[in-house]
Amino acid sequence: MSDAITAEGLVKRYGEVTALDELTFSVPHGTVLALLGPNGAGKTTTVRVLTTLLRPDEGRATVAGCDVVAEAGRLRSYIGLSGQYAAVDEHLTGAENLEMVGRLYHLGAKRAKARARELLGRFDLAQAADRPVKGYSGGMRRRIDLAGALVADPPVLFLDEPTTGLDPRARNLLWDTISELVAGGTTLLLTTQYMDEADRLADQIMVVDHGRAIARGTADELKDQVGGNRIELTLTDPTQLQPARETLAWLATGAMQTDPETLRITVPVTNGPEALHQALGRLMEGGVTVRDAGLRRPTLDDVYLTLTGHQTPGTQSTGRTIQEATR
Repeated sequence: MSDAITAEGLVKRYGEVTALDELTFSVPHGTVLALLGPNGAGKTTTVRVLTTLLRPDEGRATVAGCDVVAEAGRLRSYIGLSGQYAAVDEHLTGAENLEMVGRLYHLGAKRAKARARELLGRFDLAQAADRPVKGYSGGMRRRIDLAGALVADPPVLFLDEPTTGLDPRARNLLWDTISELVAGGTTLLLTTQYMDEADRLADQIMVVDHGRAIARGTADELKDQVGGNRIELTLTDPTQLQPARETLAWLATGAMQTDPETLRITVPVTNGPEALHQALGRLMEGGVTVRDAGLRRPTLDDVYLTLTGHQTPGTQSTGRTIQEATR
């Protein structure tokens, strides 16, 4: 299988900041690569270079067989892009926005109009098709922008955090659409901070930090790389979270994660059953009341935290990192 996207030694600097540091990877035709990483890791810069919006300072990249610098004009007819912020004309209706994109892709008036109505239906926007976009909600604007990326049915699609701001129903709708596109042969490069999104959609996941690829594999391969088990405990009293963390610190083989809203503590351990027994005994001795306890294998959240040292959105981490624990 040949590659739809190739990047070789990409470097991009903004003054003294190196956003891409000799980044190298490839994406085979008809597959999905998800880029994961903390804010500032270089994910959006990667997308901008590959979609001809930025010129790399060093290195080379091709998309759909076109060099992103030397053949930028030709390449743009083969790609679709949806960035982090909805790029729509709020004075036009939803239908007019999509028809305009179709005309820019030289689909012709009739085909552009038909394609616009088709996508409005797919993204559950048919009833709002003839309303100006300035009256749309944030989620509706996001959907019309995503639909715009699909107007020309591009063979290579770039989605930069596409489901940010979408409600669960709209997210599932988009995921179904992406799955259909990939099944039909579309290649997708996706950036996301939603672990469940990467787990569901991606054939391969690449973790990026400081402009470099630090890990790549399937979701299962990355989880196996982290290894071990996770003790997951839910407490009954929020005032006991800190004492519980201190009690469990000696068991942790990596960074503990705490969710104050659910009163849940996750502790990476090696010997799962024995560690769980010891943890419950120590907590009982310390007067900490546990409502629920169990063992589970690593998730992508655990992979993200272990490899980057950053917590995923909505979590807090305590204790040592894997690297610190093994020094």
